[in-house]
Amino acid sequence: MGVEPELRVIVVTFRSGEIIGAFLDSLAKATTRPYEVVVVDNSPQLDPGTAAVSQRPEAELLRPGRNLGYGSAVNRGAAGARAPWLVVSNADIAFSPGALDELIAAAERWPDAGAFGPGITNPDGALYPSARDLPSLGRGIGHALFGWCWPTNPWTASYRRERGAPRETTAGWLSGSCQLVRRVAFTAVGGFDESYFMFMEDVDLGRRLGLASWPSVYVPTAVVEHLGGHSTKRSSRRMVIAHHRSMFRYLSRQYPGPAAAPLRLALGVGLTARLLLALAFAKDSAGARATRSAGLLPPRDASTGA
Repeated sequence: MGVEPELRVIVVTFRSGEIIGAFLDSLAKATTRPYEVVVVDNSPQLDPGTAAVSQRPEAELLRPGRNLGYGSAVNRGAAGARAPWLVVSNADIAFSPGALDELIAAAERWPDAGAFGPGITNPDGALYPSARDLPSLGRGIGHALFGWCWPTNPWTASYRRERGAPRETTAGWLSGSCQLVRRVAFTAVGGFDESYFMFMEDVDLGRRLGLASWPSVYVPTAVVEHLGGHSTKRSSRRMVIAHHRSMFRYLSRQYPGPAAAPLRLALGVGLTARLLLALAFAKDSAGARATRSAGLLPPRDASTGA
């Protein structure tokens, strides 16, 4: 009889055959605990590298036959899990040795918390601000207006928690590119909201976990490297549009009812203007890089091909 896994690692892929093997290799060094892997492939066609996943004893490959979107694919991968821990990750993540064990050690220090996010570095070694406050109207407007042209503005710095040295602390939300979640907490809030095809589903999950008294915790001593969205160059414009559509969905839901209709209208107008600006930076792959470096897009593998 095999050892019962303590972690289920769920990774959503989209034409990720060239990187999924390296992801699994780094994962093997990230924990000493027994784990299982579910790869949910959103790709329209199965590539050889992704097909090879099924040959790994620790991994299962799921192919839904259509592009589910990021949150929906994670929910599909989490279905039926018995392990107490879920790891939600992009395929273009490289775990440092012991990173998942460090996250679980932090979870033991925070027994009432629901999600734990590692320190995420870019390939140049810079630490990405992957644990942030929930968007508020004031911070959101300041970040949206000035984040692309004045990256050090106070609204963006506050939202991204860029002041002070990184430390283990609670956060409003954690980057969906890699996080550890208690299965009971994930189940209690119903997993990811599947109305978000891509982007903002991690913000929404952090908000709902917090409302259910499952705070999120940032653990910078657990380090992973984000290698960069390998599919973003193929779909930069579609990603920018998807990002703004999800932002409007999230923000408008914070202000429901007839009385808030003018505010929702203003949000829609403002985000449309922001979208037009973002599209001007995303006309080609160079624009996608400019958009991302300006803070208009988070570091996310194009796991849905949005």
